[in-house]
Amino acid sequence: MEAFMGRARLVDSMPGFLGQDMLKPAGEGVFISMTRWRSQADFENWTKSEAFRQGHARRHPGMFAAHPQLEMYEVFDSTFDTGPSEDE
Repeated sequence: MEAFMGRARLVDSMPGFLGQDMLKPAGEGVFISMTRWRSQADFENWTKSEAFRQGHARRHPGMFAAHPQLEMYEVFDSTFDTGPSEDE
């Protein structure tokens, strides 16, 4: 958990980044890093950026039991407040 708390936070200033939740298991299990983006294109731009390379350069011993898995979801309903829309 300390590795997550000491993250570089370079993603925080990326265009389209809305926020990040770090989920830890209540018992045994895996940690989940869930980021929210304005669009898939914004996320893809992040993954191709120098900030992404820098943010993922440090590997902490024991952080990953296996290669991290990417799972993508589209929100169809949410109470998450993304702030004012671009139309406002």
